[in-house]
Amino acid sequence: MGDVLAGFHAAWEFESDSVLIRYERGIRTPKLFQALGERRVPLEAIAGVTLTPGRRGTVVLRVEPRPGADPLMEAAAGQLKESGDPYRLVLPAERETLAEYYADELRGLLSESGKSERYLVAAPEAPLNFKAYDGKASFDGTSVSFRWSWTGASSAKWKAGDQSFPVADLGGVEWRSPELFEGYLRLLPRDASASLAPAVVQADQDPAAVVFGLGYGPVHESLPFAAAVLAAVRERGAGAPVPVPVPAARRDPADIAERIRHLGELHQAGLVTDEEFSSKKAELLAEL
Repeated sequence: MGDVLAGFHAAWEFESDSVLIRYERGIRTPKLFQALGERRVPLEAIAGVTLTPGRRGTVVLRVEPRPGADPLMEAAAGQLKESGDPYRLVLPAERETLAEYYADELRGLLSESGKSERYLVAAPEAPLNFKAYDGKASFDGTSVSFRWSWTGASSAKWKAGDQSFPVADLGGVEWRSPELFEGYLRLLPRDASASLAPAVVQADQDPAAVVFGLGYGPVHESLPFAAAVLAAVRERGAGAPVPVPVPAARRDPADIAERIRHLGELHQAGLVTDEEFSSKKAELLAEL
C-alpha cells in the first residue's frame, strides 16, 4: 500500500509486509508512545483490525496483535489504559471513510492467527534503566542489575545486597503497573528452586524485585524495560519458571513503618481513598 494515515498522536505507514507506526513527540502525546519512538509491526504479527467510534468526534483504528507476538504487550498483560494502547490510532470522525478503506485493505493482507511461538515485533533496545522506589534497575542486554536505595529498600534487600541477574538464569518477568496500587517489576528465575516463590514473597521483601511508588518506575520507563528483558529471555530459550511454595516471612517492623509512610504519601496525593488507606494500613499492621 505504501500510504500514510496520520492521527492525533501517531502516523501509520502501510507497507506491503508491515505497518510502521511513528509516534509524535509533544506534551499531549502519552509518554509511553514518546519512549517507543516508532515500531514496525509485521503483518504476520497482526490478528485483526477494528474501526470503532471514539470520544468527542473521533474514530479509532486499531490492529490486534497476536498473543505472543509483541514482548511489550506480553509484559503489560492487559494492564495498559486504553489511552496508552500503542496499537490504537485516534482520528477525527470526518476521516472515518478513509480509515475504513485502510482497515479493509489491511484485513485483506492478513493470513496469520492464533498464538505466535516467537516475538515478531522488536523489543526496546538496551541499555535501559529506571529509578524504582527502593532502588535503580539497569539492563545492559545480558544481565539485569538492582542497586538498592538507602531511603526506600527494605532491610531484607539491604541484607541481600545489590543484585545482578544474567539473562541466562531468568525464566521471565512479572510487571505490575505503577498506576495500580503496589506496582512492581519482578524477575522470575529459570530454576525456581534457587529462589523464593513469587506467589509467596512480597515484592518489597524480594531481592529479585523492585517496587514502584509515586513518581517511581513510571510506565514509559519500566514497561519497555520489562519488555526488553522478556525478549532477551525468550531469545535465550529459557523455560517458564516453576514456583516453589515456601512459608511467607513476617515483615520487619521498620519495613512496615516505611510502607505505611509511603501509603500516606499516596493518600495525601489523592491516589488512595480514605477507605483504601485505612484498609491497607490495617493489613500492614496485622503483619507485625
